Amino acid sequence: MPQIDIPTQFDVLVVGAGAAGLYTALCLPESLRVGLITKETVALSASDWAQGGIAAAVAPEDSPRLHIEDTIQAGAGLCDRAAVEFLAQLAPNCIQSLVNLGVAFDRHGQALALTLEAAHSRNRVLHAADTTGREVTTTLTTQVLRRQNIQVIQQALALSLWIEPQTGRCQGISLFYQGEITWIRAGAVVLATGGGGQVFAQTTNPAVSTGDGVAIAARAGAILRDLEFVQFHPTALTKPGADRFLISEAVRGEGAHLIDNEGRRFAFDYHPAGELAPRDVVSRAIFSHLQRTADPSTAHVWLDMRPIPDDKIRHRFPNIIKVCQHWGIDVFSEPIPVAPAAHYWMGGIVADLMNRTNIPGLYAVGETASTGVHGANRLASNSLLECIVFGAQMANIELADIELPLETPGLPLQKFNPESSNWQTQQAQLEIIREKLPRLVWQNAGICREQSGLSNAIATVESWQQDLAALPLTQFLLALRPTEPASFDLPDVEGQLRLWAETRNLLDVADLILKSAAFRTESRGGHYRLDYPQTNSNWQVHTLVQRQHWSKSPDIV
Repeated sequence: MPQIDIPTQFDVLVVGAGAAGLYTALCLPESLRVGLITKETVALSASDWAQGGIAAAVAPEDSPRLHIEDTIQAGAGLCDRAAVEFLAQLAPNCIQSLVNLGVAFDRHGQALALTLEAAHSRNRVLHAADTTGREVTTTLTTQVLRRQNIQVIQQALALSLWIEPQTGRCQGISLFYQGEITWIRAGAVVLATGGGGQVFAQTTNPAVSTGDGVAIAARAGAILRDLEFVQFHPTALTKPGADRFLISEAVRGEGAHLIDNEGRRFAFDYHPAGELAPRDVVSRAIFSHLQRTADPSTAHVWLDMRPIPDDKIRHRFPNIIKVCQHWGIDVFSEPIPVAPAAHYWMGGIVADLMNRTNIPGLYAVGETASTGVHGANRLASNSLLECIVFGAQMANIELADIELPLETPGLPLQKFNPESSNWQTQQAQLEIIREKLPRLVWQNAGICREQSGLSNAIATVESWQQDLAALPLTQFLLALRPTEPASFDLPDVEGQLRLWAETRNLLDVADLILKSAAFRTESRGGHYRLDYPQTNSNWQVHTLVQRQHWSKSPDIV
C-alpha cells in the first residue's frame, strides 16, 4: 500500500465504512473536513453482506403506524417508542434520498417492489435482488469518493478514544496506520463500526465485525445498553468448509419451508406462524429440534426453496443460487442445509435521536449504537434503515462551540522492540485466545444460556484478559501518552497489531455480553435463559453498563 500522508486534525472523524459510516459522512455538512476511517477497504462491512433489504412504509396499504406497531411487537417490551416513531416516520423520505443517490431497488413497473419478512404485517421490505446491502454501500461509496471534503483512510485501525482530561470531551482518536500509531484530533468522533459477531464461533458477520466501537467506547467510560440481546439468524448455510453464509429471511417470506430429515415442517410445533415466526423463536425451534443430534456443532435442518417458482428464485435470489452452487447445492432440486448463527447485536452504545452519547463530542450510529429502536429483538430489515435514518441526523451536528487547537508539536517517536519482549511467545498467546474465545462464547452465551456456563465463561475471559494485560506489547501501548507516536519493528506489523487490538476488543465484548446475560435473570427476545425460561415483567427494563458496573434503567415508553 503506498504511503499516504493524513492530516493530524479533522472537523469530524467517522470510524467505520459500512452503511452507517458512509451515509453519515455524506450527510455531514460539506463545509466540514471529514476523515472516514476503515480498517479494511470501503464497502467491506456487514452492511455489504445484508441480503434481505430495508424496511419502510411506502405502499398505499401500509403506514408508519403499522411499521411502528410491528417494530414494538418484535422488540419484546424494550423498544423506546419515541425512537421507533422517529425511525418509521422518517423512513419513506430516507428511501427517496437513497433512490436520488442512485440506489437501484427492484421495481414492479414504475413502483418499488416490496416483499414480506417475518413479523412484518405488510409487504414493506425494499430490495435489490438478494444483495441489497451491497447495492446500498456501493452507491454510497461512489458518492463518498466524489466528495472533496471527505478523506477516506483505509486499512487503518482505531485503537482508543482521545479524551480531554479536564472536560471529559472526546477530541480525537489514536490510530494505527502504515506501521505507526498516531493521534488525530477532531471536533467530533462518530463510531459506526458495526457489531461484534466474531465473538461467536458461528456467525454470519464478516471478519471485520469484532465489536471495536463498543469496546473502545466502553474503555473510555461510555454508557452501554442491552448487550445481552443478540439476534441469532435461523438459517445460515451449514456445510463443512463453508462460511456461515446467511440465507436471507426473504427466502422464507417468499414461501420456502423449513423441514427436518423426514421432510416435516417442524417449526409449526413451536409457533403458529411456523417459518415466519420471529427470528429468536425460529432459532430456538431449530436448536431444540437438533438436541437429539449427536454433533450439534455440525447439525442442521433443511431450507427448501422448491415451493417458490423457479423464475422468482432466479430473479430474487441470484447470489444465494451462486453461493449454493459453489458448495454443490442446487436450490432448484434439493434443500439447503442450515442452522442458526449469531447475526445482529441489538445492544450497543447508548445514543439519543441525534446520535449523541454521554461523552461530549462522541457520537454512535448503526449497529454500534443503542438508540432504542430494536428493543430485545430486531424487526427484520430495520437495521439498514436505522443506519440511514440516524446517519441523516448528522447533518445537524453541532460544532459551533468547538475550537480545535492548531497543530501541536509531537513527542519523540517511541519504538517497540520485539527482541526484548519475546514477541513470538506473545503472538502465540494472542492466537490461542483468538481461537478459543469464540467457541467459549458460542457454547455459553449462544442461543440458550444458563448461570453455571455463564459463570465459568466469565472466569475464563477474565483470566485471558489478565494474560493479555501482562504482555509487553500491551504495557507498551497503554503507556503511550496522548500525542505520543509509536512505531514497530515487527514482521507483518499490520497483521500483528490488528491481532492484538481485535483480541483485546473481543475479550472486552465477551466480558460485557456474558456479564449482561448473567445479570438478566429472565428470557426475553434474543436473550434466552434455560434456568429462567419465562419473561418477567419486573425485567421490562434496560440493562445499563458503565465501567464494569451493571444497573437497570426503567426508561421504557
